[in-house]
Amino acid sequence: MLGKDAEDTPARKAVARMRTWDASADVVVVGYGGAGVAAALTARTAGADVLALDRYLGGGATALSGGIVYAGGGTWVQRAAGVEDDAENMLAYLRAEVGDAVSERTLRQFCADSPAMIDWLSSHGVPFEASLCPYKTSYPTDDYYLYYSGSENSGDFRELATPRQRGHRAHGRGVSGKKLFGPLAESAAGHGVRVHTGTRATKLIVEDGRVIGVEATTLADAPAAVRRRFAALARISAKPGVYHKGLRRAVQALLDRIERRHGRPTRIEARSGVILTTGGFIANEAMVARHAPDYPWAEGLPLGTAGDDGSGIAMAEALGAATGKMDTISTWRFIAPPSAFFGSLAVNAQGRRMVDESRYGAALGAAIATTPGNRAWLLIDADLEAEARKQIGPQSVWFQRMQTEMLLRAGRTSGRTIEELAARAGIDPAALRETVDAHNHAIDENRPDPQGKPDDIRRPIRTRPFALLDISFKARLTYPTPMLTLGGLLVDEDTGAVRTTDGGTIPGLFAAGRASVGIASNGYVSGLSLADCIYSGRRAGTHSVQLSRAA
Repeated sequence: MLGKDAEDTPARKAVARMRTWDASADVVVVGYGGAGVAAALTARTAGADVLALDRYLGGGATALSGGIVYAGGGTWVQRAAGVEDDAENMLAYLRAEVGDAVSERTLRQFCADSPAMIDWLSSHGVPFEASLCPYKTSYPTDDYYLYYSGSENSGDFRELATPRQRGHRAHGRGVSGKKLFGPLAESAAGHGVRVHTGTRATKLIVEDGRVIGVEATTLADAPAAVRRRFAALARISAKPGVYHKGLRRAVQALLDRIERRHGRPTRIEARSGVILTTGGFIANEAMVARHAPDYPWAEGLPLGTAGDDGSGIAMAEALGAATGKMDTISTWRFIAPPSAFFGSLAVNAQGRRMVDESRYGAALGAAIATTPGNRAWLLIDADLEAEARKQIGPQSVWFQRMQTEMLLRAGRTSGRTIEELAARAGIDPAALRETVDAHNHAIDENRPDPQGKPDDIRRPIRTRPFALLDISFKARLTYPTPMLTLGGLLVDEDTGAVRTTDGGTIPGLFAAGRASVGIASNGYVSGLSLADCIYSGRRAGTHSVQLSRAA
């Protein structure tokens, strides 16, 4: 009989582990959206055997998104469109948007690497097009694929950096997130990345302080008809479920039932490392309420899939992982197209302006989130409305057109005078009159706008009739309010390794995308989160393989 010492030799431990694994890979990626596919593809092309897991069908919030990648510094798309940009100019703008979310060194590296990131995406089949959008908008029509996707040409930002178009939209009709994720997933498959869908990670396996694998529940052995039903329900949960909380809850109950009945436990070995790319936690109402109790999150649409439930963050926290920015929620309140609406005045229930209206929609959303009752309106006059109506058709895709028509009809209060209008809306007439006068007088006297709006965007409010368009958070039918979480696990900014609460890192564990704190964790402009997913995913993929080689 062998003694205890012989039983505990490294060789016997290895043999024992091999007998308990149902699957094995060098790198296991948990969550297969934008960050996950970037991590998997990077690790695989570096020579690692990669297995990716996804509870649903893959794609995550990336596949549902508009497919915008924020990039600059002289990308091939910018050059082809005649846009002159450099990394320092990009850095000067992003420094104001990003703040302390990441270090100056990391942000500088992100900007310097930006052209190469677009090259990398292009090399894996993601289509881009150098067609400049000639007007400011929240999302361009199918005619344009490079545009101002942030606040580059708004107010004070013009003083910090030369405005440049950096919103790189993947070329495809409608919202083109699938044109970003799809080619990457196809390339990953072609390079040999294995993907197990219908597989929900539940726990990280640790040995001697190092993450060596994942426990999960999988539908791999379920009958084919069950797997088809699960896939069909998962598609409904993702979209249209994103627009209707009740529908998603009902569908999720069915999905959960299928997992309980047909799922089997599985253990998956990660010889080199596990990369968590499970997204944020906007789909977990209890988790959002715990971290942002004072935020009006209940009024918004949870932008993401049901997989954005914070499960990856929670699994790492159970091992002592540190988190950051968990109370940061991005709330979107877009007022354009039509671009004429940038000339309107966004006022609160006190009749005061809240923000430079030409800012990106998340800035207006953040202002409404902190205003009394989350009530807000756009003040327009007859001239501005006439200009806006002419722009609705040529500047809008179908859902933008629908929202604008609803806003102009169902969300409207009209009046022959500013005072009459204010009284009908329940706003202090004197305060609203003062706001309008300050705005108009600044234009008449060629003085700066009180909120910093650029001269070429502001318009006087003078022509009867006047209207207030309701953009309050409670105006769900006329103008839905998308929201998403931006905080997550703290990571080493050089490697993507998950940090611990005592300042160290967890060996064998990495995180990327919205499961972690990154470039977009203080605030949001279109494309910055997806760009961070690609950037941080590639970083984690690279260093998980390097860790394997070092071992």
